[in-house]
Amino acid sequence: MSAPLVDIRNVSHRFGQHPVLKNVSLAIEPGSYTILLGPSGSGKTTLLSILGGFVTPSEGKVFIRGQDCTSVPPAKRPTTTVFQDYALFPHMSVGGNVGFGLRMQGVDGATRAAKAREALSLVGLAAAFDKKPHQLSGGQRQRVALARALVIEPAVLLLDEPLGALDLKLRRQMQDELKAIQKRVGTAFVHVTHDQEEAMALADHCVVMSDGRIEDEGPPERVYARPATRFSATFMGESTILAGKVDESRDGRMTIVTGIGPISLPGASPKGASVALGIRPEHLVLGDAKADVTLGTARVGDVVFQGSFKRVLAASTQDPELQFIVKAPASATVQAGDSIAISCKAADIILLAE
Repeated sequence: MSAPLVDIRNVSHRFGQHPVLKNVSLAIEPGSYTILLGPSGSGKTTLLSILGGFVTPSEGKVFIRGQDCTSVPPAKRPTTTVFQDYALFPHMSVGGNVGFGLRMQGVDGATRAAKAREALSLVGLAAAFDKKPHQLSGGQRQRVALARALVIEPAVLLLDEPLGALDLKLRRQMQDELKAIQKRVGTAFVHVTHDQEEAMALADHCVVMSDGRIEDEGPPERVYARPATRFSATFMGESTILAGKVDESRDGRMTIVTGIGPISLPGASPKGASVALGIRPEHLVLGDAKADVTLGTARVGDVVFQGSFKRVLAASTQDPELQFIVKAPASATVQAGDSIAISCKAADIILLAE
């Protein structure tokens, strides 16, 4: 198996006495679109800054293309960064902005202009070469920043919440464009966001971070469908979480005692072990059409119409601490105050690490 394009080994970092990264290891493959996903303070931006050379880690190593780049400054490593505020020079034309990195490398004017036009064409802004940044929309300025980063042909393109300043409609449009551009150029992208929908729309490699550690990583489909930890299940989408204890394990199955009764699942854990069970909203069934695991009844507290579905919040009548989050069909006749049966399939219950 070939070596990864980026190999982050046992990286830790502290600001003063405050640890922000704790023994993080991560491999990034050539041509991949990696999303670093997590809440504020999870360490994702610090990890990106270490990858870009803006921060030297307190411990650990960063290898790019097999070379130790841990202490190499940003301008000397095969990465480039697109920042959230785009950092375009207002006095320069769009073409001048895009060619700036090549100018710093000593590339002649004619070659710079040709490469800048090519990069602008790649992001759909061929006609903007002579304009100034203030003449462009937010989405267009974002694409100029992307062209400026791509024109120097980095091995890895780093994006620090690049869509954060855009409105919802434009953000979704830019997600589609970013993914299409990444596929065309084949450069590895590493993109920081706290937006779960953005992560699922863009990533082929999703890295969920919390408290300076990697909680979960893999294809977004797997991270969503079978999250590894309780945090991953509640941050990468929503989940109903049931706390329980293992009562017995026998013949490849275990019985877990929960506040709404015993649940039997495949697997084995020691008797008395505390476990958490996760169920995604779309896997909960309301009403009499019961699936094979009955979860009791619940009183509906809120129903929010969201176009293609209704988001239903309902409190268990057996366990007042348990709140069900249900994605019901848009046509479902459910309203606040209803008392309703809830069930799911055993195969859709996820056993989570704490």
